[in-house]
Amino acid sequence: MSGEDAPAQQQNAEEQKQQQQQQQETKTPAESPKTESKPDPPPTSASTEAATATATPAPAAEKVPEEDTFTYRALVLTGYGGYDKVKLQVKKGKPALKSGEVMVRVKMCGLNFADLMARQGLYDRLPSPPVTPGMDCSGIIEAVGEDVKDRKVGDNVLVLNRSGLWQEVVVVAATHTFLMPEGMSFEEAAALPVNYITAYMMLFDFGHLRPNQSVLIHMAAGGVGIAATQLCKTVNDVTVFGTASASKHEVISQGGVTHPIDYRTRDYVEEVRKISPKGLDIVLDPLGGSDTHKGYNLLKPMGKLISYGAANMLAGQKKNLFAVAKTWYQQFSVHTLSLIQGNRSVCGFHLGYLDSETELISQAMTVILDLYRQGKIKPRIDSTYHLEQVGDAMRRMQERNNIGKILLSTEPMKEEEKKEEAKKDDKKKDDKKKEDKKEDKKKDEAKKDEKKEEKKEETKKEDKKVDEKKEEAKKEEN
Repeated sequence: MSGEDAPAQQQNAEEQKQQQQQQQETKTPAESPKTESKPDPPPTSASTEAATATATPAPAAEKVPEEDTFTYRALVLTGYGGYDKVKLQVKKGKPALKSGEVMVRVKMCGLNFADLMARQGLYDRLPSPPVTPGMDCSGIIEAVGEDVKDRKVGDNVLVLNRSGLWQEVVVVAATHTFLMPEGMSFEEAAALPVNYITAYMMLFDFGHLRPNQSVLIHMAAGGVGIAATQLCKTVNDVTVFGTASASKHEVISQGGVTHPIDYRTRDYVEEVRKISPKGLDIVLDPLGGSDTHKGYNLLKPMGKLISYGAANMLAGQKKNLFAVAKTWYQQFSVHTLSLIQGNRSVCGFHLGYLDSETELISQAMTVILDLYRQGKIKPRIDSTYHLEQVGDAMRRMQERNNIGKILLSTEPMKEEEKKEEAKKDDKKKDDKKKEDKKEDKKKDEAKKDEKKEEKKEETKKEDKKVDEKKEEAKKEEN
């Protein structure tokens, strides 16, 4: 390198240094050394906040389980006594299904004579109050439990159970339900189980009913009575004697009763003897007491009396069925020897004690439903009440005003009906007040009459005393 090139190189070096310094002075902040702190977030507008709120949903409110919100109405026996002991209540919580069970949305419930006895504490198969009565109903299956193979949601069924069916929703064993035949109404279905199974098993399982036999049916216009009459007509040439009040004779005669008897004005024993001097083959006895004794004496040799109730107890006796059986046996005094010599038999039937015999019940129900399909039997509906009217329904049966089955509908009463019902209740209360006033007036008048008589007696006594004093005075003068 020459001496002349050295200053130029030095100048170039100085220029390069100046350029480097200028470049360092013009460096941007982004190019400065970074720190550990996080950058500030960008400013947000109100619209941005709203958008963020929309994009990020607020925590949802906790969903209340259906089991906790599920409600249904039920009739509950709150204690033993009058019609007012059965009250309509609202139950909360969805019933749980166990294996082999189904849930049924009830449409119609049946009223049975045993329900009247249960209300008075005379039916030992009903658990102690508070408890929901009801032994038969009809409805639609809403749910099925595990291991239920032959029932599905949506099936129309009739139900038979020991108790607990007077409510809008019931849970029962699937084996206690029976599929409704095509064309059967919910009313007919609810009228069938208790009445027809009872009548069928008494006539055919116990009675072995055959052609040309004779049968006495007490309370022939009731649910069991009409069922028994129809079943008797499925056998050729069976003569049916039926007891009922005179106003019901036309209906029961049309239904198949050969000889209707007014038990209120006639001695049914004499009436039967006039027509059938040799007696009867079968007597169905729901009455108990002295009527059981009469029925036994009406039997032919090889005849059968089947006792299945104690309706006479509703007159006021407070005994359970076992006490009745004991009293009946003591009064009846039928010992082994007399039974042997009489060649007659006495049977007892209680459907409530067959609730675990599902095979027996199913066999009977299969035959009954086949007879329905063939048009040989058809339940007769007397009347239908709402659950709110259960007292009126029970009163109608207890006063024996029904001809056929009394039903309870789970459909709530309409407001207009409630108003009409309230008017009826008010009228009943007013009528009762009037009757009470009349009774009070009679009592007051009777008391007044008694006081008058007492005053008369006192006056007589006073007059007598005065007369006696006069007599004594005369004697002293003499």
